[in-house]
Amino acid sequence: MFVRFDGRKIPLPHNPFKACVVPRPIGWISTLDAAGALNLAPFSFFNAVSERPPMVMYCANGLHIEGGEKDSTQNARETGEFVANLATWELRDAVNLTSRRVPRTVDEFALAGLQPLPSTLVRPPRVAATPIALECRVVAVHELPDEGTGEINRMVIGRVLGIHIADHLLVDGHVSIPRLRPIARLGYREYAVVESVFEMVRPED
Repeated sequence: MFVRFDGRKIPLPHNPFKACVVPRPIGWISTLDAAGALNLAPFSFFNAVSERPPMVMYCANGLHIEGGEKDSTQNARETGEFVANLATWELRDAVNLTSRRVPRTVDEFALAGLQPLPSTLVRPPRVAATPIALECRVVAVHELPDEGTGEINRMVIGRVLGIHIADHLLVDGHVSIPRLRPIARLGYREYAVVESVFEMVRPED
């Protein structure tokens, strides 16, 4: 089967795109607005984009329920900072709760029963319960095509200024992924958890 994305009706009951680019890490983004109000939301369009300097990105697609761009984009644009908290198996229910479409006045930390913890280099707090948190400074907010839908489609890129890593994850100086047990987004309503790893060495190494 070949599926074309040119405005034609897709010959499947659901769009297969997100099920074909998997697994996608989840960026659990915490921000502050200009007045200091907290916001926390998960994004499955999230990833590392550079090692030197270390940078990550997340994309906020669609509109806020009250109109305009989503809080995570608006706040990052206004304050120039955000924290990418890692979504793990133990925190999956809290991550899901913070995906709710709620009014701008709602504090998602409180909604999910999470404790905010002060960051070291940026103003937005991190999630106290997460074992890894990346403190970031915004370097760019890019407008992406919306295919004429009128929705907002924006990518936020941030430079990682520092990373908090829970001590129990470190084994011989390496981050233990089986101990971290990160969750990832698949297609539809499906997710995965990373519990085992394997190693390959590149031929030139």
